[in-house]
Amino acid sequence: MGEIVGAGLLAHVPTIVLPEETRLELNEGKEITLVTGLQQLRKDVFERDDYDTVVVLDSHWATTVEFVVTAQARRAGLFTSEELPRGMCRMPYDFPGDPELAGNIEKFADKHGTWITAIDDEYLPIYYATINLWKFLGEGLPDKRWVTIGVCQTGDMEDHLRLGRALADGIAATPGRRVLLIASGALSHTFWPLRELRDHEAGDPVHIFTPEARAADEERIAWFKEGRHDRVLDTMNEFWKFKPEAKFFHYLMMAGALGERACAARARQYGEYENSIGTGQVHLWFDRPADGWTASHTPVQESSHA
Repeated sequence: MGEIVGAGLLAHVPTIVLPEETRLELNEGKEITLVTGLQQLRKDVFERDDYDTVVVLDSHWATTVEFVVTAQARRAGLFTSEELPRGMCRMPYDFPGDPELAGNIEKFADKHGTWITAIDDEYLPIYYATINLWKFLGEGLPDKRWVTIGVCQTGDMEDHLRLGRALADGIAATPGRRVLLIASGALSHTFWPLRELRDHEAGDPVHIFTPEARAADEERIAWFKEGRHDRVLDTMNEFWKFKPEAKFFHYLMMAGALGERACAARARQYGEYENSIGTGQVHLWFDRPADGWTASHTPVQESSHA
């Protein structure tokens, strides 16, 4: 029986893969902590031998009539981003996939009232929400399998929770699998207009598009640290006002796999909460509680934003 042994809500912004001198130039001479945070997360989690597969819930890969899970035995090539080819150009990648796991996830679509297809086409595009994190967390670890699932642009909150439920069942049905989940994407996600954005490239959250968006992000970060996934889920209508990336579907898929409102896992933060041309970015990691993802717990003192 497979199991989910860790999960994270992680930022994948293009800045993290720019040359160091360029990052420093954009960030007033300082390294962005989204980089140092991933470097530390790799040491703490991804270099361990207590997992074998990573499943990325990719906010940049939008399907339309079904969810798609990658099922190639291996993915390798050079990646150039259509969005920012100047900064993400001919990046090499090479990692094993997990066809068995992908097939098992697909099998649970009907049980959860959704549509999932495992695709093994070697020409299937790959996106930087997966590649940028693999460069930090997977490159140089050749035995770790990586699988990606896209969001579905015609789906809603319930659809993405259903995907997460099927994902959890598919993992459980795959003997011996020990899986890390990555919800790859941002919090609030409004960019500054083109003629203004170069004045807002530094990581300081003073550059978040509005103070209200920053406050909404920081409120949810606090809830994640308290293990209050219920609050995050119960206030999605409020958060959607601040346009979280991909409607926060990357997180909702992860939540569906971890028990949704009953999930009790508390986040630890890697690096600072930072800006990326108006958007809110953070790395939050959830270790599986000793007694399970949905173990009961006594919440810490209520947030001042409650």
